[in-house]
Amino acid sequence: MTAPSAPQRPVTVRMFTQRFSSTPLGARLARHLALAQLHTWGIPYGTPLSEAAATIVGELAANAVTHGRVPGRDFELRLTHTPDVLLRIEVSDTRGERRPPGPADLVLSPSPLDEAGRGLFLVDALADRWEVLARTSPGATLPGKTVRAELDLPSA
Repeated sequence: MTAPSAPQRPVTVRMFTQRFSSTPLGARLARHLALAQLHTWGIPYGTPLSEAAATIVGELAANAVTHGRVPGRDFELRLTHTPDVLLRIEVSDTRGERRPPGPADLVLSPSPLDEAGRGLFLVDALADRWEVLARTSPGATLPGKTVRAELDLPSA
């Protein structure tokens, strides 16, 4: 006979999804709204987790606007928060033919003086995991791509 197991706490999963115009202003707004949402979920402004998430959202949104822009189409930010487990950040755009390199394929640009091309290195340094995926919706493949970054959260 096995001992009865302790009752398990229900797992809370919080989600935030918003579309933004594929402009620099849209990328900036995505970063600001992500910070506000994280604060609402109990991840205060200025904490290391909040700052890491803000940097990741900022870089992925800037990439979506710069490299994934299709005129007249927005990009999407999705945050998924499972307290004490995971924070997932996903940025999707509608330009599938311009996929960024994945984590295993990152190569530093030939010139260290280049002013661009370091965003995914920041994502790689801050995220516990990240990947580039085909953009999907439940049961359908959509045009474009999604870059997903995950941050493991410490247990309370």
